[in-house]
Amino acid sequence: MLEDVQGRADDRQLPIDEVGITGIRYPVAVLERESGKQDTVAQVSMSVDLRPEVKGAHLSRFVEVLHDCAGEISPGSIPLILSALRERLDSHTANISISFPYFLRRHAPVTGLAAYMDYQCRIRARLAKDLEVVVAVVVPVTSVCPCSKAISDYGAHNQRSHIAIEACTRSDASTPAPLWVEELIDVAEATASSPVFPLLKRPDERYVTMHAHDHPVFVEDMAREVAHALSPDPRIAWFSVEAASDESIHNHQAFARIRSQSLAADATPEKAG
Repeated sequence: MLEDVQGRADDRQLPIDEVGITGIRYPVAVLERESGKQDTVAQVSMSVDLRPEVKGAHLSRFVEVLHDCAGEISPGSIPLILSALRERLDSHTANISISFPYFLRRHAPVTGLAAYMDYQCRIRARLAKDLEVVVAVVVPVTSVCPCSKAISDYGAHNQRSHIAIEACTRSDASTPAPLWVEELIDVAEATASSPVFPLLKRPDERYVTMHAHDHPVFVEDMAREVAHALSPDPRIAWFSVEAASDESIHNHQAFARIRSQSLAADATPEKAG
């Protein structure tokens, strides 16, 4: 019989907050809002806490749990994965982070021609006393500078921008519905001068260029509009949004960031001294 070295006692009596595996790539099926499942390849990190008297974690068990549950990544499967990790590794807390490209079929605005657009997504979850699930996506967009448009005789400088959103879903039973990646993408694209498209013909390019010119936005505008759209959503416990632009005529990037915790703090009246 082979000795279980990880199961030996450790006399240093120091607990470990997280121990696990990271950097593993694995095929997964991600649940879509409307059309079933989408097969993709994810970069996965998984961890648990380790009690002070235990020498090491059995790392092979992380891969076993991932393999058993990787058929579907969905609001329903995440708690099952974390519960399995806690049970298999005899821990109090379990964590998982799943990063993956997510593809949506996008249509050109005039010709209607379709092609797939990819978005970088991440689902991060933690199960301790309560369950916390965070959905994140980075959405590429176009932004036209309002200042440049206002002071120029013709034209205005525009740039590729991106809007990064993180949203933590509520885990209580009254949650009306899951939070979908597609919803966050729609919110981000609606705040920009124009979405970015995978396929454009000349009539489409003309439309996109003029539409963007007619809807100039600062990074501050995009961050505020996303926050304004997410703030009343009862499914969201907290969120953060960052809008950033790769400036086309400046040697720097511009960014604006809003966290919902900051909005809540600002809205709380100060106590009298």
